[in-house]
Amino acid sequence: MVNFLSIDQGCWSKEGLHEECGVFGIYGDDSIAPAYACYNGLLALQHRGQESCGISVNDRGVISGHKNMGLVSEVFDNSTLDSLTGQMAISHVRYSTAGGSVRENSQPLVMRYVKGTLAIAHNGNLTNAYEIRRELEHRGAIFQTTIDSEAIAYLIARERIKAHSVEEAVEKTMRQIEGAYSLLVMSPKKLIAARDPHGFRPLCMGRIGRSVVFASESCALAACGAEFVRDVEPGEIIVVDEKGLRSIKTNSPSAGRKSLCVFEYIYFARTDSEIDGISVYESRKEAGRILAREHPVPADIVIGVPESGIDAAIGYSEESGIPYEKGIVKNGYIGRTFIKPTQKERASSVKLKLNPLSSVLKDKRVVVIDDSIVRGTTCDRIVKMLRNAGAKEVHLRISSPPFIWPCFYGTDIPSRDELIAVRHTIDEICQLTGADTLGFLPPDKLCDMLGGHCTGFCDACFSGKYPTKIPEKMLAGKERGGVDFDKKLPLPKPDAACSGTES
Repeated sequence: MVNFLSIDQGCWSKEGLHEECGVFGIYGDDSIAPAYACYNGLLALQHRGQESCGISVNDRGVISGHKNMGLVSEVFDNSTLDSLTGQMAISHVRYSTAGGSVRENSQPLVMRYVKGTLAIAHNGNLTNAYEIRRELEHRGAIFQTTIDSEAIAYLIARERIKAHSVEEAVEKTMRQIEGAYSLLVMSPKKLIAARDPHGFRPLCMGRIGRSVVFASESCALAACGAEFVRDVEPGEIIVVDEKGLRSIKTNSPSAGRKSLCVFEYIYFARTDSEIDGISVYESRKEAGRILAREHPVPADIVIGVPESGIDAAIGYSEESGIPYEKGIVKNGYIGRTFIKPTQKERASSVKLKLNPLSSVLKDKRVVVIDDSIVRGTTCDRIVKMLRNAGAKEVHLRISSPPFIWPCFYGTDIPSRDELIAVRHTIDEICQLTGADTLGFLPPDKLCDMLGGHCTGFCDACFSGKYPTKIPEKMLAGKERGGVDFDKKLPLPKPDAACSGTES
């Protein structure tokens, strides 16, 4: 979603909000407590957002809910869940950057208007949210939040006044909004799921008996006892009500437009999820195998940085024949470092969440696999930590290509001047991290990582090839340090002395 803290100045805030969230919804009956189903689903999606969460329930047309800052287990207890009775519900976990982390921006959003009540939960980021918001404000809309989800809610409400149904209003709204959105909409009688025509963000559907469940990832379906049915297709609207389930595909894209965020497979999604028919676990293992072929090095052990680096480390070990060991222990009660809002929080949490196993590392040549290097603020601490634990050599392998472009579709990839691979070659990054060698996943191997399923994914943060037009105001919001955004900087050459091609 988008933060409009500087909207009166006609530009994006320097602390513009770009988030990765999770949604979960259920249309059930009196045999299922929807609030508890949402709670279990949100626990499974907690990795997608750790700042706030919420559940809205529908009890025969009356929509109520509870939301607050904090983790799912902190915001909800049995007493709260028992009070949220109904037949259907939607829910949300949220991550934001600094400046927008307030209760008012937590979701689901509930809007009361002339036709009744709507609740929405949204994962993604609209690229034309600024223009939509300005247009709505000129028509008298008063916004209570700084997220673009509220603009979506206003549009649906406005279209619903003229439309014959809520789904028709959602369909017409989808023709006006651009960018990334996996959306759940709950009206007094219906639960609606919608995915943008590019399919930037994941959304899937399952069943518990006669109940229909939607979730950002399939792991959340399993958590509430639902059986996976299928993914919601790009551009598709699925409507569930007392008449059953029906699909609307008038906004479905033409062939080849699909642009699922490839970083879902590299980092965001939970390892036991399957997205658009591709196993996250298998794709990460394949990334490790590719790294072993592209950047071999003599070593004694292979270790992974928990959690998303572990699967790739297993793949590297299988391909190279170097034994896999558990060299780093993670404190499971500490949140993810990459999605911490501020640099200070990111740096301090590394020391709290990871601890090396000296008995495994001492006097060993170690290949350590991590999922990415973004700002370069974490990997140097990891390398130093391994050396302090006795590692004789540290060979760093990254299961993604270098980040050289920001993201505008809902992932917290910052401005270009903050990306270490824009300012430094691979050899320089290697020296900055303190590793003996460094190797990234080649950009042209992303398709191989997905098992050859190249039906469409977005790799703009690596290639600069955006699937949609990016408005000038969004471009300006990413130019924090005077970097010429239009200048196509080449990827660092993988032939540097520290590239990891040899020891």
